[in-house]
Amino acid sequence: LVFGLSRSRWIVIGLGPSISIEHCRQQLLLNLDYYRQRQGNMIMGEGEKSRPPRRKRIQNNGDTVNNGWHHSDDYSYPKDNGVNNGSIKNGDAAVVTINGTPRSRRIKRQGVRKNKAAALVLGIICGAGCLFVGFIIVVFMWDAPSKSSVSQSASSLNPDNSNGENVGNNNDKEKGNERIRSKIPNNNIPLTEEQEQEILHAAHDELNQFPISIGKDDSSDPNWETIQHPGTEALKFFKGDSFSPQRKKRATASELAEVLSGKKMSGGNNDNINNANEDSSGSSIEEGYMRVPKFWDPLPYRTIADEREQRQGLRDGDGIPPPTDNLPRDGVRRYLGNFGSRLMTPAEAKSIGSHVPNSKNAEELLETIFVAVASYRDWQCSTTVESAFLRASHPERVRVAVVDQIRLDEDSSCSIPPDGPCEQHPNQATCRYQSQIDYLTVDADLSVGPVFARHLGHRLYRGEYFAMQSDAHVAFVLGWDNEIIEQWHSAKNEMAILSTYLSGTNGHIDLETGERTSKSRPIMCMSDFEGQGGFKHLRHGQQPEGVPYIHDMPTLNPFWAAGFSFGRGHFVVNVPYDQHLPWIFQGEEISIGLRGFSYGYDYYSAERSVSFHFYGRKDIPMFWENSNIYLGSGVYGMNRLNAIIHMVSPSINGETKEWMRTDELKYGIGKVRDLQRFFDIFGIHVEEQTVEKHLCRFVGRPMQKEFIPFLRTNQMGLDYDRINYRFVDK
Repeated sequence: LVFGLSRSRWIVIGLGPSISIEHCRQQLLLNLDYYRQRQGNMIMGEGEKSRPPRRKRIQNNGDTVNNGWHHSDDYSYPKDNGVNNGSIKNGDAAVVTINGTPRSRRIKRQGVRKNKAAALVLGIICGAGCLFVGFIIVVFMWDAPSKSSVSQSASSLNPDNSNGENVGNNNDKEKGNERIRSKIPNNNIPLTEEQEQEILHAAHDELNQFPISIGKDDSSDPNWETIQHPGTEALKFFKGDSFSPQRKKRATASELAEVLSGKKMSGGNNDNINNANEDSSGSSIEEGYMRVPKFWDPLPYRTIADEREQRQGLRDGDGIPPPTDNLPRDGVRRYLGNFGSRLMTPAEAKSIGSHVPNSKNAEELLETIFVAVASYRDWQCSTTVESAFLRASHPERVRVAVVDQIRLDEDSSCSIPPDGPCEQHPNQATCRYQSQIDYLTVDADLSVGPVFARHLGHRLYRGEYFAMQSDAHVAFVLGWDNEIIEQWHSAKNEMAILSTYLSGTNGHIDLETGERTSKSRPIMCMSDFEGQGGFKHLRHGQQPEGVPYIHDMPTLNPFWAAGFSFGRGHFVVNVPYDQHLPWIFQGEEISIGLRGFSYGYDYYSAERSVSFHFYGRKDIPMFWENSNIYLGSGVYGMNRLNAIIHMVSPSINGETKEWMRTDELKYGIGKVRDLQRFFDIFGIHVEEQTVEKHLCRFVGRPMQKEFIPFLRTNQMGLDYDRINYRFVDK
C-alpha cells in the first residue's frame, strides 16, 4: 500500500478496495464453512439435524450434588479442575449429554470460543483495512483538480515562463504540461472546438489563478524582457546611429535619460527600484533600452495555436502567417482570431477570464476585474487606488496595476497609501489588499506620453475576466464593481466595451460617502480633425452630457475614450496600446477605437457612471516637461499612428511620408471589419480630412434603433456587413 501510494495513486484507488474487500469476504466465508462443519461433527454426528443437545440428570441416593459442574440453559460442561473425568460416582449428580460425551462437548466449546474470537479479530482487521482504503480514496480525490479550484499556479504550465506569470514549482509545471499533452489527439486531423476546450479545461485551475503578480525583475524571473525605449527607437530608426538623446546633464538616479528602471513594488516596497545602467541580475543594459514585463501568454493557448498551424498547414488566404522570426508568435492572440484575421468564436472569447470565490459565499464565483492606471507624478494616485478597493462591493475580485511615473527624489510613490505606510495604518484598503496591487515604477524623465505608459499597463494584465482603464485621479462610487458588471451584461454583447469621458466630481458624487448625486452621464459622439501638417489627426472633442433616454442597457457610441474603458479581458489582449508611439496624446483614442472596431468590438456609454474625474487641478506636472529629451520623435509617432489606422495620405506634396512599420501586425488593424465602412457610416471623409457635423443627433435612440437589430445571435458583436446606414448632416 505504501509503495502504491508513493508510485501510483490510481492503482491504489482502482485496485485497493476491490482486492481488500474481496479477500476479506472469501476468507470469512471459508472460516464460517469450517466452523459449521466442525460444530456439526462434534455435536451431532454426520447427517443429524442441528439442535441443542438434550441433557438428563442422574441422581444417586436422592441427593443432588454439583461437584464441579456448570449449568446453563442449554448446555452443561465440566470445570477444568482435574477432578471430573466423565465417570459417575456414588453420591454424585451429573448431567449427561445424549449426543456426545462431556469431554467432546468441552473440546467443542473451546473450539467455538477460539473460532469466534478469531472471526471477530479477522473481521476487525478487514473492516479497518477497508476503512483505511476508503480514507485514502477520499484524500486523493480531494486532492484531484476540480472546476472550482483557484489555488493552482498558472505559471506551472509554461516551461520557459514566457507567459508573464509567476515562476512555479517544476513538479507543478510538469503536471500541467502532462495534463495538456494527454488531451492532444495523436493524429494529424485538425482539432475540433470540443478538443480545444478539453485542452483548456485540463488547465482550468492554472488559468483561473487570481491574483497573479508581474513578479520582480531579477535573475530568477524570466518573465521580463528588454525592449528599446520608443523615443530612442524612433529617432535612431530615422536618424541612424548619429542620434543621441538630449540631456540637461549626465543621467543620475533620478534623471535616467537612457534607461528605464521598472520594478514591481508590491505592498509599498520602494527598495526594488533599479539604478544606473544595469538590470537586477547585474547585466549591463545598452543605452536606450529598458526592462519591462512580458505580455500574458499562457502555454495552453500557445499549444492550441501551434497545433492548429501544424494540422491545418500554412495555406494561402487562410489567415495563418508563416512561423518566421519577423512575425509575432503570441500564442493567446493566435488562438483568439489570429491577430484579427477573423472574428473570435464564442468559445474562444469565453475561455478568457478568471474567477474568485465570493468572500461572503464561497460557493459563488465572482468575475475578476483588472484595473490599469497610468500615473504621471500624480499625488492623487494612491487615493484613486484606495477608492477602487474601499468602494468595491467585492474587493477580493479587483486587481490594480499602476504604471507610476515619478521622479524618485522629488515625488511620493503611488505605492504609499494615502494615510501613510501600512506598518502604521494597516487597516487601509490598499494595505488589506496589497497582494492584489502591482506597481511598475518608471523614472519620470523617460515618459514619452500616455500611449507608452498605458502600453506598459496592458503588459501587466494577467488573465482577469474584465479589464478596466482609469486615470490616476478619479473617485469611485459605492458598489462600483457590481454596477459596471451588471451594465456590461445588460448589453448582451460579448464584444461590448463601456467607454466614455468622465464627468467631474463636483455635483456628481458625495466624496465622503461615495454616493452618486447625479443621473447625467456623457456620450461619445463629437470628433473632428485638428492640427497642421504631419500632426493633423482626428480628435474627440468635448462630449455632450445628460440624463440617458435609454434604460436597462448601455447606449451605443461610435467612439472609444481613454479616461474610462470597461470590457472583457480579451480586449486588452487583442488591442494592446502600441509600443512604438512616442509623444502621442491627441489621437490615441481614435487609434485604439478604430483598431478595436476592426477586431469586432462595439462601444457603449454606461447608463450610470461608476467613477468621476477630478478636473481643474492646478500646478500638476505634465509629461510635456520632458519633450526636449527625445525632440522630434513625436512626428514619427504621429505618422505611424495615422498610417496604421488608414487616416493619412501616402504623400505630402509628392513626398512619401516615412513611418516605422515595426510590429505592424501586432499593433495593427484587424480584418473582421473594414475601416472604410466605419468612415462611411459615421460621416468621416479621410481624403478631405473633414467630418459630417451634428453626429450627436444620431447617436442615442436613433442609432440604437438602427443598429441593435444587427447584433449577432451568438452575441459576438454587431454585424456591420448588414448595416447600410450612412450618416449625412442635414
